[in-house]
Amino acid sequence: MTAPIEKLEVRQGDITRLAVDAIVNAANRSLLGGGGVDGAIHRAAGPELLAECRTLGGCPTGEARLTMGYRLPARYVIHTVGPVYRGRHEDARLLTSCYRHSLALAAQRGARTIAFPAVSCGVYGYPIEAACGIAVDATLAYLAEEDRIERVIYVLFSASDRRIYEDHIARRGQA
Repeated sequence: MTAPIEKLEVRQGDITRLAVDAIVNAANRSLLGGGGVDGAIHRAAGPELLAECRTLGGCPTGEARLTMGYRLPARYVIHTVGPVYRGRHEDARLLTSCYRHSLALAAQRGARTIAFPAVSCGVYGYPIEAACGIAVDATLAYLAEEDRIERVIYVLFSASDRRIYEDHIARRGQA
């Protein structure tokens, strides 16, 4: 069995171009599209994604919902709603929940590969260093319990964000 840390990968680029089983959308509670990665995913997937999202009735913060990927190379889109950062303990709990719910939905649908953006780090204001630690720690905890997911890819927008993830994973691998 592959150690959980060995299942993690970090890339810089466009999550909408990845041929994986599922990509995660950093969505808002309406699930009807928005800016940043959310808008990019909706544009790349086509109008069918919005039509399916309209049937879901939104999503509470910290949870996730699954749709088809439509025109994306990914089979599924997992929409998760991260917290707006306010520096509260609840923020970390909700962000952890986003990763756990997303991974669980992927595993339930038989997805072996999943790609995440930096959930809550854009307009929701979560500091990238703190969000990275939560993302990696939540993912590793999930992978230690559940082995159906074979590869988790963090797709970051900038080189500096990519380095933060790479450094954090390297430190976790040495621990």
